[in-house]
Amino acid sequence: MSMAGWPKKSSLKSVNQSKLQILAYEETPLGPLCLRRRELLSKPGVFVTEVTLNHEFLMSSYNTDSEREISSRAVEIHGGEGLRTLVGGLGLGYTARELVNDRHVASVQVVEYLPQVISWLRDGLVPLSDELNAAEQLEIIQGDIYETLLRPPGALFDLIVIDVDHSPSEQLGEEDHQFYTVEGLTGAKAHLRGGGVLAIWSYAESSDFSAALNSVFPTVEVRPVRTMNDLVGTEQTDWLFFGVNTG
Repeated sequence: MSMAGWPKKSSLKSVNQSKLQILAYEETPLGPLCLRRRELLSKPGVFVTEVTLNHEFLMSSYNTDSEREISSRAVEIHGGEGLRTLVGGLGLGYTARELVNDRHVASVQVVEYLPQVISWLRDGLVPLSDELNAAEQLEIIQGDIYETLLRPPGALFDLIVIDVDHSPSEQLGEEDHQFYTVEGLTGAKAHLRGGGVLAIWSYAESSDFSAALNSVFPTVEVRPVRTMNDLVGTEQTDWLFFGVNTG
């Protein structure tokens, strides 16, 4: 899950809320998880779906540019057909939906840590529920994507897209895991076919993570995605990291 399409937590006080509806509120190992829907005061008739975790803002359906671009750019970098893809983190589904709708992609497997998030989709509580529930090439399983990538690989993937944490240095859990290290990235690389692409979403740039990627992958791309968030009147920049297994 990510903060894609929204400012940092400190900016949320400037966002007016109207007609707020709590769709789900549940306890999780990561803290209280809330799914809510509201109409924008500044745009009457426009409704957004939002997620908070531990009472802090996590994601929104209002602006999903970077969540969609991480998938479309990964496909573009690969350049192949019939792609087998793995997504870490379901969230509101925009990263996975971009792959489902791409003619170059044959299959999309999503690993989501929180079963509540999967239930929201299955129960029709999120905007993309109908579309994704009907997608035959989409498989969603509950699990830990980082543990999956640390295990010895089985079937290999052409694309692995990670949209889970806020950034390499700001992770959702209380304890840092090794995915963002050279060791963790080496384990993830083992799950890629030749020419495969590992893509990671972040709300912030990270020179340390870029250096780790460059230590593991022969080709690396770091791509900023700048979007004007008209709800708070500021431009935001999210960061996409790509490592290409050209070997």
